Amino acid sequence: MTEEKTFEERVKEVLEDVRPLLQRDGGDCELVGFDGKKVKIRLQGACAGCPGAQMTLKMGIERHLKEKIAEVEEVIPA
Repeated sequence: MTEEKTFEERVKEVLEDVRPLLQRDGGDCELVGFDGKKVKIRLQGACAGCPGAQMTLKMGIERHLKEKIAEVEEVIPA
């Protein structure tokens, strides 16, 4: 019998795909929590103070999460 992964487990798995791209530029991201199906992410390192941080959240992380997990409503900064 196969266990279905929880929403949180699936989000963490997808974030592990994204993190190397952020780390390549000296940044990172941390899953802070959830507000329903909204995912709270904290950008770290070089990403935290970057002028493109909002674009990274919306066009990078959020888009990737929504492609992989249909239930994700949006990514919000923490």
